[in-house]
Amino acid sequence: MNKAYLLTGGNEGDRAFHMQQARANIELICGQVILISSLYETAPWGKPDQPDFLNQVLLIQTLLDPAKLLHSVLSIEKTGGRIRSEKNAPRTIDIDILFYNHLVLHEPGLTIPHPRIAERRFVLEPLCEISPDYIHPVLGKTISQLLLECTDELAVKKIS
Repeated sequence: MNKAYLLTGGNEGDRAFHMQQARANIELICGQVILISSLYETAPWGKPDQPDFLNQVLLIQTLLDPAKLLHSVLSIEKTGGRIRSEKNAPRTIDIDILFYNHLVLHEPGLTIPHPRIAERRFVLEPLCEISPDYIHPVLGKTISQLLLECTDELAVKKIS
């Protein structure tokens, strides 16, 4: 059984509902959710003139390989009303694969670990909550170390 960390987020419509719906669909299509972080309200990254996001990290057990997992989460995003218009645009739901076991993968359309984990506090805060001692397979540092070193100053507020 493979383990994958997924980041879910969104800033359009009923954010909490979209997150709950995505989590249910992830469990239905991708595999069992075994750890769930709190919800975090986060300032938008990369395009500040939009509403704040809700973000959450899930750890799942899955039989899917990385490509099938990506295909599945993209399908869940589409079902959840995600429209890809421009980079960093507002969205109902976004699902990123952060880690897949301890795999390092660079393929067209899929890089694991997610290449910007260490730069984004909105990823590191919920990830650190559920797996502070997980070692980033490329950077060789724990998630808690990466959070301490993170220079991203955008607001991240735990709400549940």
